[in-house]
Amino acid sequence: MFYGTAAWDPWLIVAQIVSLQCLYYLTLGVLLSILVGTRVSKMSLVYFFDYATVTASTATGWCVMASILLSSIAGAGYLVYLVERAKKCLDFCATLYIIHLFICIAYGGWPASVTWWVVNITGLAVMALLGEYLCMRRELREIPISRYRSNA
Repeated sequence: MFYGTAAWDPWLIVAQIVSLQCLYYLTLGVLLSILVGTRVSKMSLVYFFDYATVTASTATGWCVMASILLSSIAGAGYLVYLVERAKKCLDFCATLYIIHLFICIAYGGWPASVTWWVVNITGLAVMALLGEYLCMRRELREIPISRYRSNA
């Protein structure tokens, strides 16, 4: 979708990062609404950005972890259409999770939970590896050639 010439285009890169970040948070919000919204009385940004909600000691915490990991799988699918290049997937995934880390720090302080780090690093790895795999499969597809060529 956004793939262009080989020239370095900073506006294209920023548009890809912003699009990927928005789609990631949109997916995370939908999954949190489905998995966590049924368990709590009021949804808030706490479940997005507070490290204390990512815990293995409660059922709600497991739902938050599942939402984050499922969002990373969906993010791999977004990489196929936004980035389109396997060699760029790790860069965009790392950028997404670094921006997420900064937002989490601004919202609730430095993530002191080991569980938060494990879940987010696992999400980064899943998103990057699955995104690279899907992009490679797309890059290696055969180019369709018209069946009906003129015999000139």
